[in-house]
Amino acid sequence: MLKKQYQNMSEQSKSEEFYAKLKEQLLSTSTWPNVYLYKFIVPTSAEKIGQVENVFNNMGAVIKTKESKNGKYTSVSINVRMTDPDHVILKYKEIAEKVEGVISL
Repeated sequence: MLKKQYQNMSEQSKSEEFYAKLKEQLLSTSTWPNVYLYKFIVPTSAEKIGQVENVFNNMGAVIKTKESKNGKYTSVSINVRMTDPDHVILKYKEIAEKVEGVISL
């Protein structure tokens, strides 16, 4: 049990470190507000794709999906105007929390 808690803490600190670096990059390479391109890979299912799309509901997002050759996975590309890097990161965290099996690119 203690090992699992340590792993979760370790994963969380790596995640926070990743988001801190992403925020730095976004601040230094873009002016805000700006259109941001999200890319995700999800197991092909209407439910999973719908969960990703729902996170960006009512935001004016342009969403495109493309199924893999074997049909096992679907890529979801989302172009959406974001106010700042914190908002970009918030959406990544929301996707990770709500959509099981998602891969963020």
